[in-house]
Amino acid sequence: MPDCIFCKIVKGDIPAAKVYEGSKFIAFLDISPANKGHVLIIPKEHYERLEEMPNPDGKEFGELQVKIAKAVMKATNAEGFNLLLNNGKAAGQEVMHAHMHIQPRFGTDDFHYKWTHKKYEEGEMKQFQEKIRKFI
Repeated sequence: MPDCIFCKIVKGDIPAAKVYEGSKFIAFLDISPANKGHVLIIPKEHYERLEEMPNPDGKEFGELQVKIAKAVMKATNAEGFNLLLNNGKAAGQEVMHAHMHIQPRFGTDDFHYKWTHKKYEEGEMKQFQEKIRKFI
C-alpha cells in the first residue's frame, strides 16, 4: 500500500528503530510509546486486519510476540506488559496495517486500560458459545 506508513517502514523509506527483522515480520520501537521500550510488531506483507493474515503467518506472529515480550521485559525491567492489537476502526485502529503493541508496564506508570463490563442475559452465553464454535 503506497500510503501506508508501516509499508514505508518495511521498504526502508521511513527509518525505524528495529529490534527484530525476519523474513515475514519486523519489530521496532513505537515513536510515541506508552512507556519506554514499547515495541510494535508488524507483518512485512500488508494486511489491514489480523484475520486477513494466513494461518502459518499467524502462528509465527504469535510466537514472535512471546519472544519479543520476553526481551522487552528483560531490557526494561518491567513488572508486566500489555499486548494490544486494535483490529478495525471500531476497535481504535488508527494505522490500517495489522500490528501488535508490546507495552512494558510498571506499578508506578499512569497508563490504565479500563472498560465497562457487560453481562449476558439468561441463555445468551450459550448462544454466543455455539455461534463462535461453529466458525472455528
